[in-house]
Amino acid sequence: MTDARGSTGRNGETNARRTPGAPCWVSLMVHGPAATHDFYGGLFGWEFQPGPQQLGPYARALLDGYEVAGIGQLPPDRQLPIAWTPYFASDDVNRTAETVRLCGGTVGVGPLDAGEAGRLAIASDPSGAVFGIWQAAEHVGTAVTGVPGTPAWNELITFETANVAKFYETVFGFESTPSVSAGFDHMTLRLDGRPVAGIHGLGSALPRERGPHWLTYFEVADADAALERLVGLGGHVLEPVQDSPRGRTAMVADPEGARFSLLQNAAGGVPSPTGPSGR
Repeated sequence: MTDARGSTGRNGETNARRTPGAPCWVSLMVHGPAATHDFYGGLFGWEFQPGPQQLGPYARALLDGYEVAGIGQLPPDRQLPIAWTPYFASDDVNRTAETVRLCGGTVGVGPLDAGEAGRLAIASDPSGAVFGIWQAAEHVGTAVTGVPGTPAWNELITFETANVAKFYETVFGFESTPSVSAGFDHMTLRLDGRPVAGIHGLGSALPRERGPHWLTYFEVADADAALERLVGLGGHVLEPVQDSPRGRTAMVADPEGARFSLLQNAAGGVPSPTGPSGR
């Protein structure tokens, strides 16, 4: 396993993660957390320790002792989509949640306190894509980035980019930059000029069974080896490894069906929008 100690990537510094709008955490709610821990532990080398229990059993994933993600347990009577959820930083989650509502989004959970860690809300944009809002206290968010086993990028897969981009611009203060490719509906969201997330519009090609959703990319050292390891652990390959200007990517799912992408980053930048989410 790559030693993550002392390593911070493009948004690894505490101040950057506290900047309102910055992607600061990813979390997954599943029915079987023990089996899910085994899967991601085998895939990324994560270990786990208990986290805030306000929404039920919850654990934080650690990479070489540094927090990188969270995995919680869904109530047994709730049949909710199993999906990785990105959290965006806020300095006032109550105010951000109210802005979400005013802009046509929905706040499904919270705002509520997560013990001493911070304060959170879970919301959806006007198209229905779910995301989190995090106001940090003791827990700032992902403590290390830029090494294998850490979140590398988040991309919103939706119908079209223009209207939903306006929502995120208003809620989090993003600036959006459209792709220059003709006939390709993609925008990059930026904070202070720095790319932090993407939006990709698929139009009628968006799978109806999924609907609009956020897709998280996790960095790996070797995409082919990670894919082989994933299959051996019971995961599923949705789109095989392919080359892009930013590296090698593959879209996959864990045993409970949560989709995510693997990224072998060749250029030190964000994934190409022509990767798995771009087809």
